[in-house]
Amino acid sequence: MAAGGDDLRPLRLPADSLFLGFDCSTQSLKATVLDADLTVVAADSVHFDSDLPHYGTDGGVLRDPAERGRIVSPPLMWAEALDLLLGRFAARADLRRVAAVSGSAQQHGSVYWARDAAASLAALDPARPLAPQLAGALAAPEAPVWMDSSTAAQCREVEAAMGGAARLAAVTGCRAHERCTGPQIRKVYQTRPAVYDATERVSLVSSFMASLLIGAYACIDETDGAGMNLMDISTRQLRQDALQATAPNLEEKIGRLAPAHEVPRKISPYFVQRFQFASSCLVVQWSGDNPNSLAGLTLSSPGDLAISLGTSDTVFGITDSPEPSLEGNILPNPIDPKTFMVMLCYKNGSLTREDIRNRYAERSWDVFNRLLEATTPLNGGKLGFYYKEHEILPPLPVGYHRYVVKNLSSGSLDQMVEHEFDEFDHPSEVRAIIEGQFLSMRGHAERCGLPVPPKRIIATGGASSNTLILKSMASIFGCPVYTSQRSGMCRAYSSPLNNVLVPVSINSASLGAALRAAHGWLCNQQGEFVPFSCVYSGRSERTSLSMKLAVPFVDDEKNIELLNNYTLLVKKRLEIEQKLIKRFGQRE
Repeated sequence: MAAGGDDLRPLRLPADSLFLGFDCSTQSLKATVLDADLTVVAADSVHFDSDLPHYGTDGGVLRDPAERGRIVSPPLMWAEALDLLLGRFAARADLRRVAAVSGSAQQHGSVYWARDAAASLAALDPARPLAPQLAGALAAPEAPVWMDSSTAAQCREVEAAMGGAARLAAVTGCRAHERCTGPQIRKVYQTRPAVYDATERVSLVSSFMASLLIGAYACIDETDGAGMNLMDISTRQLRQDALQATAPNLEEKIGRLAPAHEVPRKISPYFVQRFQFASSCLVVQWSGDNPNSLAGLTLSSPGDLAISLGTSDTVFGITDSPEPSLEGNILPNPIDPKTFMVMLCYKNGSLTREDIRNRYAERSWDVFNRLLEATTPLNGGKLGFYYKEHEILPPLPVGYHRYVVKNLSSGSLDQMVEHEFDEFDHPSEVRAIIEGQFLSMRGHAERCGLPVPPKRIIATGGASSNTLILKSMASIFGCPVYTSQRSGMCRAYSSPLNNVLVPVSINSASLGAALRAAHGWLCNQQGEFVPFSCVYSGRSERTSLSMKLAVPFVDDEKNIELLNNYTLLVKKRLEIEQKLIKRFGQRE
C-alpha cells in the first residue's frame, strides 16, 4: 500500500500525551501543541522585534548597511525565543506529558558553530538561560538567512564548477539561488576565512534549533538539506563534487544527513530540569517551513497542490516523477520517502498585488474586486508582468511590462510589442496582475513535473480570503480550490486540561511539525517508517486547519473551453518571459 494513503487505520498514540511543534520563521517563533487525539490544545508565539527588541531586528532580520543585499539574523535571538516560549508553556501546562517534539524553520539560513561548541551544548546549566551560555559557542554572531541576496558571484562559481546551472539543478534539485546555503557557505569561506576556519559544524536554522533541544549537534534532515546545492536528490547523500565546488573540508563540517522522520535522541537534561519535560521525550528531526506546511495541510498524494499567497507567493505539491529544472526546487517529501515535493518561490506576492491596487483601484480591495469582476477571463489577451522586487522566477529585475496576445492559437511573438503604461485601462491592470501570477505558477509547476490540472488546490495566506482571486485560480488550474483557515478554537491549556474553548491562531508549519512529532514517535515505536496517514487518518478534520471548499470547478463544456484557452495563454506567457530574460541579461 502506498505511503500517504487515506485508507489506513490510525495507530494509537499514548493516552494523555502531547506533541509539540515549533516554527522558527523569519519574524517569530511559534508553537502548536496537539493532544493524543490530534486536537490543537495550545498555540503561542514570540515575536522577535517586539518581544526581543534588544537584538535590533526589523522584520526579524538585520540588513548590513555596508553590503547591499546582505541580510542576517542573530542565532542567539532564536535560542532566547525558545527559552521564553517554553517558559510560557511551562507556567500553564504539564510539559511532562509531551511525548515528542519536532520543528520547522525558515529554510536556507546557515549557522556557524565554533570549535568545542558540542561540549557547550552538552554542559548547559538549567539554572541559566540558553543565550548567554551559547555566546562563545558560535564562530559568527549572525547567520545569513533566505532573504540574503549577496551571493550572486558564488552562485555563478558553483554552477560553473558543476558543469552549468542545468546540471546542478539535475543532480541537487535546484540551480544555485542566492538564498541557497551552499553559496552562503562559499561566501563565508572566501570573504571571512577566519570564521570558516574556526567553524566546527555548519547547521541550517532547523538543525540549529534541534541541536539546542538534544544538547548535541543535530543532523540536517534530507528535506531541508535539499536546499543547499550540496545533496544528491536521488541518493539523498552529500555529493563530493558539490562539496569541492563550495569550500574545503566541508563534509566534516556538514555531517550526516538524516531522514525527516528520524529520532536523533531524547530531549537534553537542560530542558528536563528547566522546564520539567519527561526524560523520555523524543526529539524528531526538524525540517524547513515549507515541508512542514505540506505536512500541516495534510497534502498526501501526487495531484495535491498548495498555493500560499503571502508577502512572497509559494507553490508546492507532491510528485512521484520530479523533473528538475532551472526554475523550482525539488525536495524529498518529508512525510513519504517514495515521493518528492516541488516548490516554486516568487518574491512578488502580496506587496505587488497591493501596489497594483494602490495605483489602479483607489487603494481599496473593494474597488479592486469590482474592477476584477468588470473584466472577462483571459483579459482580452492582455498579459502583465509586474515585478516590484527583483524576481526569482523568472529571474527578472524590477519593472512592469504589458503585452497583448491577439491570437492565442498562432500570434507571432516577433510582432508583439510592449505596450505603454496608458494602453491598459484600470480593470485590465487588475485582472492582469491576478491572471499573470497564476499563469506563471501553472506554467512553471508543469515544467517541474507537477500534474496540471491538479486534483485540488489548498490556498493559504492573506489573499486566500478573496473569493474572486480564488475563482481565477480555479479557472486557470482547472480544479477546485479549498481554503485553510488560520484561526479557530481549541481547548484552554491548563493543568489539568479542561474543555473551555478559546480562540487560537493556528500556524500550518508549527502544526505540521507537531504532526511530524507524532509521526516520528510512531516510527520510533514501530522500529520502521510508517505511512504518515497512520497519524491522522479518520481525524483529518482536526488536522487540516478547518479546510473547506472555496471555489468548485464544474467540468462542463464552458469551463473546459476556458481552461484550454488558458493553456494556450500559459504557453504565450512563458515565451514572453524568455524574451524578457534575454532582453535584461539575467542568468539563464
